[in-house]
Amino acid sequence: MSTMLEAVVLGALEGLTEFLPVSSTGHLILAGWLMDFHGPAGHVFEIVIQFGAILAICWLYRMKIWQLSRGVLTGDAPSRGFALAVIIAVLPAIILGVSFHKTIKEVLFSPLTVAVALVVGGVLMLVLERIAPPPRKTSFDMIRWKTGLKIGLCQTLGMIPGVSRAGATMMGALMLGIERKAAAEFSFFLAIPTMLGAASYDLYKNWHHLHAHDGEIIAVGFAAAFLSALIVVRFMLRIVSTYGFAPFAYYRIVLGSGMLAYLLF
Repeated sequence: MSTMLEAVVLGALEGLTEFLPVSSTGHLILAGWLMDFHGPAGHVFEIVIQFGAILAICWLYRMKIWQLSRGVLTGDAPSRGFALAVIIAVLPAIILGVSFHKTIKEVLFSPLTVAVALVVGGVLMLVLERIAPPPRKTSFDMIRWKTGLKIGLCQTLGMIPGVSRAGATMMGALMLGIERKAAAEFSFFLAIPTMLGAASYDLYKNWHHLHAHDGEIIAVGFAAAFLSALIVVRFMLRIVSTYGFAPFAYYRIVLGSGMLAYLLF
């Protein structure tokens, strides 16, 4: 497989999995390992293509982002309350990410960690959805700072590759009485500052690995991530609204179990 085709595959994989509760980081680690991908050094490729997925969410929710931004500037209390919830929710990930960035990358970024986390996370998703309390909030913009902080603490679990940032936030929100679709959409909004901050920090740390000849490969991966994320987000919301999170949980268990069998035997 050519490096350019690998860039398309990995970019599409990033966009398809970033906002699903299946761990995009875990998928990229497994796919990169299986394909023996030798793209831009220092994981710069995996970092930059995340911006494509972020851009897709910003585009899909551009009107809501504009309305909330205008509300914040004009003093609209609900808009300011939701903005504060998002800001506070992202703080735990920023603090832990900066503090343990190097350790997480060196110790946890392995196919075995991903495989185990996929299976354990899938089982937990099935259990948590079954025991979740009846929803009290049916819209993501009803979330305020105290609930946002609790969801943000759950999001930090997503730093473990294979756990899934999206999955941790959605399950956390579900257990706090937020309706499934609203939980997914709050996870999307929380992803914007979280991913933007994490990717920017990673890029800053690895900037010296970037070379001019890597530009074409990165651009292809970025475009693939953007386009695939555009497609998958609306599809994901329909699945969650109709079937809940069980389809993603079973997918995680099957993929993780298959990888464990491959790695161990």
